[in-house]
Parts: sequence; C-alpha cells; structure tokens
Amino acid sequence: MNFGRTWAIFRKELIHIRRDIRSLIQIILLPIMLMMLYGYALTFDIKHVPTAIYDQEQSRVSAEFIRRFQGSEYFKVSRFLSSYGEIDHLLTTRQVQLVLVLPFDFSRPLKKKGTTKVQVLVDGTDANTANIILGYVQAVIGVYNQNVVTERLDRQGLGYVKVPVTTESRFWFNEDLESVNYIVPGLIAVIMTMVGALLTALTVVREVERGSMESLMSTPLKKAELLLGKMAPYFVIGMVDMLITIAMGQFLFGVPQRGSFLLLIGLSALFLIATLAHGLLISVTSENQLQAYQMAMLTTFLPAFLISGFVFSIYLMPWPLQAMSFLVPARYLVTITKGIYLKGLGLKVLWPDMLMLMGASVLFMSLALKKFVKKIR
Repeated sequence: MNFGRTWAIFRKELIHIRRDIRSLIQIILLPIMLMMLYGYALTFDIKHVPTAIYDQEQSRVSAEFIRRFQGSEYFKVSRFLSSYGEIDHLLTTRQVQLVLVLPFDFSRPLKKKGTTKVQVLVDGTDANTANIILGYVQAVIGVYNQNVVTERLDRQGLGYVKVPVTTESRFWFNEDLESVNYIVPGLIAVIMTMVGALLTALTVVREVERGSMESLMSTPLKKAELLLGKMAPYFVIGMVDMLITIAMGQFLFGVPQRGSFLLLIGLSALFLIATLAHGLLISVTSENQLQAYQMAMLTTFLPAFLISGFVFSIYLMPWPLQAMSFLVPARYLVTITKGIYLKGLGLKVLWPDMLMLMGASVLFMSLALKKFVKKIR
C-alpha cells in the first residue's frame, strides 16, 4: 500500500467533486430534504380525528357524554348528523373516520342504574389507525363510566370506594410518547444508508463510462489504493451530511440525546464506512451508472426502510425477514441511534452492534477488492 498514490487519487476525486458543484449541492441538500420530509410527514401521533355524532336522544345526559369527546385533543367533532343514512356517505368519502351513534333511550338505563349502549363506527381502511382510534374511544368512555359510578355511590351515601388494584403507568425513555423521538434517530440511519451508497455507487463505473479508467489502468496503482482513494473524499462528505442530520434532529425536531455524542459520531462513522464500501461493491460490478443507481436503491434504501426496525418491529416480522435483517447494516445503526438518543446507552450494551458494523465494513470492502478487475472492459 502506497499512501502517496492513494493521496493522489483522493486529490483527483476532490477536484472532480469541486468542479461538479451542482452534484455537491445535491449531496448536501438531499439529507436535509429527506429529514424534513420524513420528520414531519411520517408520524404515528394520531390527533384531531374527524368525528361525526348522531345523537338520537339529544338530552342533557347525552350532551354531557358528547362533551367528553369535544374536550379531547384526540377528536375533532365536525358533524352532527340528523339521520342514519348520512353515516355511510361520510365514512365512504373519508370525510370522517369515526361516528358515534347514541340511541334514543341513551339516558334511561343510566337513570335506572343499568347499562346503556353506544355504537362506535370506525373507518377500518387503515387497521393500525382504526385500532388506535378505538383505544382512544374506550379511554374516554372508561373515564365517563368511572364518573357515573362515583356519582351513584355519592347519592347512596357510600362516598369514595377504593378499588382493590390500582395501576400506575410510567413510560421509560420516551415519556411523552412523541413519535418524532422514535422516528428521527432511526431516520438518521436510513438517510445515511441511501446517501452513503449513492456517493460511491457511481464512482468507478463513471470512470469506465467516461473512458478515463484507461489512463488509471496504465499507472502502477493497486486496487486497494484506487478504491480507498476514491472512497475517502466521500467519507468526509458523508460525515458532513451525518452532522447535518444530527443537528436537525436536535435543534429542529427537539429530539433528546441522552447518550454520548462522541460515541454516536464514532459508530456512525463506522456505519458510513460499511455503506460506502457497499456502494463501491455495486460500482465495480455494474455495467453503467443507471444500473449502479438502481442497485444502490434496491439493496440499501429499501431494506433499510422496511426491515431495519426503523418503522416496523423486527420481532413481529416473519422469521425469513427476521433472518434477512441481520444482513442489513442499517439494522445495527438504528439500534445504536435509538439506544444513544432515547436510553443513553454506551459501548457496554452496544458493542455487539459495533462488531457487526465492523464485520460489514470488512466484508463489503473485501468483496469490492475481489470483484474489481484492473483491466479495461
């Protein structure tokens, strides 16, 4: 290994990047745009659910029940219906996601110390959202039921009766249950996967298409010197992109960072090396830049988005996908970023993920060196 020759390739690639200023701007703007797009658009916080109410009784008791939903931030009561026939049209056209139907004798059973019924109709097109909305409805009704029972006991002179078992819930690590605190750390891994692979996926194949690879082949450059020299400038750019995404997560989205910032940077750099090496492997095995771009998107972004644990829990996936996720480096960075951001974890817990990233870096770089043939195609 001659570091002088590697440095020469490093400088050559820097000159190329500097001359192609538009590509450099795109490389810097890409993580910013992706972070803003996914950070604001991708959320699991369901609030202000469009709600319609068909109150057939229209009594003081039913109005008090309805006020429970009007006073909640999770519901937005936008329609009061006058007939049952309106419900189908509103749900079909997605003007509302929830309809509450109160029967004409809603308050009568309550006055007789009995049980009344409320019909809840939820748009089940999105099963996950429907289940969350149904949970919100049950929570509001549960509080209403508790108040009704307490009033009955007061009228009977029994006062407050303690229940045998009480529940005190406490959420660790993401106390406010804000989805942005869960999404942004994983989003850093997904963005850097795509950016890192795209940075190097076009480097070698671009030289072949432009015909400049012939002059490089005539030099005494070794394969390792050429590939490392081409990867080094993009590592610097990738780290700049990484710092931009981390800064946006902290200052724009306000995600708390409980762990070590230096540990986050160090392990992110290790992940970036693995991703850049993966891009080089794609570049040396592709016939043209279009093929390299498509392979980079197919083998990096999609697995990182779908089976890295960024959005969907790996443990809920079928076992073949769980096994496949071990081959996705983004899986380990997602674990690392969420652990450092939300739990404040250190190497004592994260060392297995660090070792897997080191292994991925060595594997992809070794394959790139093996597949790169120093001859004119």
